[in-house]
Amino acid sequence: MPISVLSALAVALYIAAALALALPLVNRASLPRGASLGVAGIGVIAHGAVVFGAHSGGLDLHFFAALSVVALLTAAMTLVVNAARPVAGLGVIVFPLAAVLLGIDTWLAPPTHPADRDWQIQLHVIVALLGYAVLSLSALLGLLLAAQDRALRNHRLSAGLVRVLPPLTLTEALMFRLVGAGFVLLTLTLVTGVLFVDNLFAQHLVHKTVLSIVAWFVFGALLFGRWRFGWRGRRAVRLLLIGMVVLLLAFFGSKFVLELLLRRTP
Repeated sequence: MPISVLSALAVALYIAAALALALPLVNRASLPRGASLGVAGIGVIAHGAVVFGAHSGGLDLHFFAALSVVALLTAAMTLVVNAARPVAGLGVIVFPLAAVLLGIDTWLAPPTHPADRDWQIQLHVIVALLGYAVLSLSALLGLLLAAQDRALRNHRLSAGLVRVLPPLTLTEALMFRLVGAGFVLLTLTLVTGVLFVDNLFAQHLVHKTVLSIVAWFVFGALLFGRWRFGWRGRRAVRLLLIGMVVLLLAFFGSKFVLELLLRRTP
């Protein structure tokens, strides 16, 4: 099947799943959550076929291709999370975003090809992308948690996405579990970088390395504060979002400057 057709199929399935999950938000009868997530699951499979088919079966880390890969992993992680906890509200945000990033990579971005990398560097990259996807999902949960907290304070628990979220304590617990998993993956990313990358502080990597270390300290402080002082609510969400912004700058900020502004290959 042509890549453009697979992309169109994945985009359509993502949008259909998001709309089905969003039906309760407009006071309409909702479709079975399992069916909606099943549609999204087929979209994830089609998206995965596009990612590997469009880039010669390799792991392409050019800016738009990397965005599409992270979107794929985040969408897949959303399905995994929903298998354990009913957080359909995540899909309303994640699936349309995945559709947009896939569409940009397929139809708007210039064609690119994966660079040759040995298995050690590929392992480092895969761990990094998984960590980024998990922490991205935790940040989205943090935003939803902030919305829940605000709705609770204003006595508006029946408004917007809050209506399709689990109780606030469950949302918060899930957020911290994802932060913990993402922190482990980020730690492994730094460790494999030290072991496998020739010069982690080379000129084109120093900003990425330093910002990743800063993000690691921020997430570590958040988890320590949660364990030692019981941090929660706005303070926890604020620190989580700060860490996520730093990590965003470390990976995609540096790629944007190097590839799109300075025209250097990754």
